[in-house]
Amino acid sequence: MNYFPIFIDLKSKNILVIGAGPVAFNKIKLLLRAKAIVNIISKEICPEVQLLLNEKKIHLLSNTFHVIYLKKIFLVISANNDIQLNKYLSKVCSERCLLLNVVDDTLKCSFIFPSIIDRSPIVVALSSGGTAPVLLRSLREKIESILPKKLGNVAKIAGQWRIVVKKCLSSFLSRRQFWEKLFKSMFVEHILNENQKKAIIVLKKLLYRNNISNEIGEIILVGAGPGDSGLLTLRGLQVLQQADFVLYDHLVSKDVLDLIRRDAKLICVGKRAGLKNINQKEIITLLINLAKKGNKVVRLKGGDPFIFARGGEEIEAAKNANINFQVVPGITAAVGIAAYTGIPLTHRKYSQGIIFITGHRCIDGFTNNWSILSDPSYTIVIYMGTLKAIEISKQLISYGRLKSTPIAIIEKGTTSHQKVFISSLDNVEEKIKFATTPALLIIGEVVKLHKKLLWFQNDIK
Repeated sequence: MNYFPIFIDLKSKNILVIGAGPVAFNKIKLLLRAKAIVNIISKEICPEVQLLLNEKKIHLLSNTFHVIYLKKIFLVISANNDIQLNKYLSKVCSERCLLLNVVDDTLKCSFIFPSIIDRSPIVVALSSGGTAPVLLRSLREKIESILPKKLGNVAKIAGQWRIVVKKCLSSFLSRRQFWEKLFKSMFVEHILNENQKKAIIVLKKLLYRNNISNEIGEIILVGAGPGDSGLLTLRGLQVLQQADFVLYDHLVSKDVLDLIRRDAKLICVGKRAGLKNINQKEIITLLINLAKKGNKVVRLKGGDPFIFARGGEEIEAAKNANINFQVVPGITAAVGIAAYTGIPLTHRKYSQGIIFITGHRCIDGFTNNWSILSDPSYTIVIYMGTLKAIEISKQLISYGRLKSTPIAIIEKGTTSHQKVFISSLDNVEEKIKFATTPALLIIGEVVKLHKKLLWFQNDIK
């Protein structure tokens, strides 16, 4: 290792920062978060640093550096462009065994600042030793995305119980097993969802009864978005990294499936038109049975779980079975695909509202209100509409929609295989035969804007 990673307690330690520009300000902010005593030396002071001086959060020692200012200093940061001064600082700090960081000059540094992910008291520090800062930034983004913002609260509450756990469990091995079980239980999820009371109940149950193995698991509905894995939410990604089982649909892209933690068990429960599929009752039974065995079960759905995805039925079943559940929303297909095809669903000139419908008939025999759907001031978005596209277009025309009303048929939206077929209501039969299922239909005057606003992929048929 070129640099040894170490975490230092800077509380009430005197730190010297030479320079008071924007770069120095960024370092000063970090030092203040660590509760250090910050002293600065600089001729020129930027407004942000001046504000800290005015608020008496930092101290100005002098305009120029002198070795006398190194007395009782814990470490030194040089954030200036004075090459000769930095060379001198490197020499005198080395002689005094003082840690020195010279910004953007690793050869003169005895320590460097890592890239920090702060979930205090959990802190992750990353470094490339100054060799690949862009790569480091990319790694930090990935790690940031899988660490919940409230993860620090888990550590804080666990820390508050350490002494109690030590009194109850005398051996190191038993304590380690306790913490391992606790952090794999609903304790963590309850804290992340700001339900500390339930978290403490789980902790006490494990500590005093040691029967967490009999705990019922959890069902989490996660919206995978319309296809592009980049549209998966951060919360969705975090849940996928914690899952024991993932029950997913055919609409979930391979790129999203690749984000699931490797040791999770994946079960496809998707449905395809014209094929023998697992039915909804069987899916719900599978979810319930897996959760009752103590597993964290993710039901991963394309788009959003509450829009034409039967998510409501599944969490209703979880509620009836007394199983904990959560819902992580996703970007629904209508919103994501419209954006990726340059079709704004509302527009002051063309559309005053949106109506979402499905091309499949509801099990309770609900029928569409064609008189409302035929109103040209609304954009209609039809999920799973390819099989009924001709019938739908005829109904709209018969209830007053113009035959020339534009329609977009989008297959594999937001992915690299996205295709857009443009037609009109009276000519949809000529286009729909080229589109594969599943596809999304957008009907309305806003479709006229797709050529002008298309940015993602110019593959129009």
